[in-house]
Amino acid sequence: MTIEGKAVPVPDLDRETQVLEEQFSGPSDDAGRPGEFHVDIPRPRRGAAARWQDGVTMRALVYDLLAVSLGVGLGYFLRFDRAVEVDLLEPRGGLYVLVSVVLVEGWLLALGLSGSRRQEVIGAGHEEYLRVVRASFGLFGIVAVACFVAKFDLARSYVAVTLPVGLALVLLGRWFLRRRLHELRRRGECRRRTVLVGSHEAVRDLGRRIERASGAGFEVVGVCVRGGVGSASPLDGVPVLGTVAQAAKAAARAEADAVAVTGHEEATPGALKQLAWDLESTGAKLVVVPGLADVAAPRLLITPVDGVPMVQVTHPGYTGLQHAAKRAFDVVGATVILAVVLVPLTVCAGLVRLTSPGPAFFRQQRIGLNGEPFTMYKLRSMRPGAEARLTEALGTEAGVFYKPRNDPRVTRVGRFLRKYSIDEFPQLINVLKGEMSLVGPRPQVAHEVRQYDEAWKRRLFVKPGLTGLWQVSGRNDLPVDESVRLDLYYVENWSLLGDVGIILRTAREVFMPSGAY
Repeated sequence: MTIEGKAVPVPDLDRETQVLEEQFSGPSDDAGRPGEFHVDIPRPRRGAAARWQDGVTMRALVYDLLAVSLGVGLGYFLRFDRAVEVDLLEPRGGLYVLVSVVLVEGWLLALGLSGSRRQEVIGAGHEEYLRVVRASFGLFGIVAVACFVAKFDLARSYVAVTLPVGLALVLLGRWFLRRRLHELRRRGECRRRTVLVGSHEAVRDLGRRIERASGAGFEVVGVCVRGGVGSASPLDGVPVLGTVAQAAKAAARAEADAVAVTGHEEATPGALKQLAWDLESTGAKLVVVPGLADVAAPRLLITPVDGVPMVQVTHPGYTGLQHAAKRAFDVVGATVILAVVLVPLTVCAGLVRLTSPGPAFFRQQRIGLNGEPFTMYKLRSMRPGAEARLTEALGTEAGVFYKPRNDPRVTRVGRFLRKYSIDEFPQLINVLKGEMSLVGPRPQVAHEVRQYDEAWKRRLFVKPGLTGLWQVSGRNDLPVDESVRLDLYYVENWSLLGDVGIILRTAREVFMPSGAY
């Protein structure tokens, strides 16, 4: 072939077509027939956790079905007279039988689509409850729009009973399921076999946190760190299965259900993507642990940027609308509690006066918000002049959060008051005065505050509380560093819903005290 007088080679189209066919269809076999092209893609392995996870998911579905059916059924029977003859075409009541059946099915579907029954979510607490609430309100929003478009007058009293009752029952069922799941996990059951990957220090910190949070359901079966097999393990009793680059193979050998990657220099986006691909055939889930600690989920916002998830951390809500809501909650709560305990408190004050010389109430200067001192009130539980005998009672200088188990200064009535935290109730007056909150870090005296380091000073960013997170987590039985960690976690992540939960746990501690002396 010539173009403008120049010879141009003509491509052999038949030969090129044959080469392409061989690439995509494989070489010809001896009989001259084209071979079959085959890509061997291994099927993901179902780990040991799959068995109990399927059971938990099915149990959640059953709980949801019972809760939704009871809520919808109660809404129907309270709205309509049970003596009415049921007819699917009868507008007063019979039509709502069909509406109720559709609503139950739609509610179950909404809970499923929201991911509230996903294996990673069940038992997670806040995230699980949030998805249940979103699904429920989203469903009834869709129902309201559909009724408006169809010009169907859905009885408001029917919805007013069905939604809150059904939602409350679903949440209650999930709470019972979570409690049961956490109980099993504390006994060593229903756990996900997990391999930790990262630097020695990061793996050690993550391992300790997993050990403390047994309810999360992770069981560390091995680690992958620099140096690989033969190097010292950052966790006692946990073997080193390989290097960071060998994480996928190590997970397969250990039959792991999850691989948790924490901070190390090799955790590049490309390496994490390749690890995720390598884990697909093993059935293990990839868990990426960011370099953040003690930050609650509501403060985290994940924003994808060009395919990379960026975790944004919002500031703690010390001021503004959240602060005003907390103050209103404190005033209302303190007023109600004080009205309930006023008579028993008066009786206890009389017992203090009768059994020991001195005033019934004890006043002491404590350090509050932003380091400002205030006068705190308590029922007197010690003999007069106890403050001057502090060193004598302890035998040494008092440290932060230190309370002796058998303090000789405490009276017999005082031991009873301390055991059930009755001596703390006069601090409700401090709450009403705005010097304290119902929930917050416990106020301390000046010589203890002087021992604070920079991190501990963050306890003073919020008002001190009548009760707090460490008071419902072991009180004086906890080591100092754990008590401070819990207080700082509260300061960084407090919420009104969290305060309600702490108050409910405090009520349990009052009747079943532990670590109080």
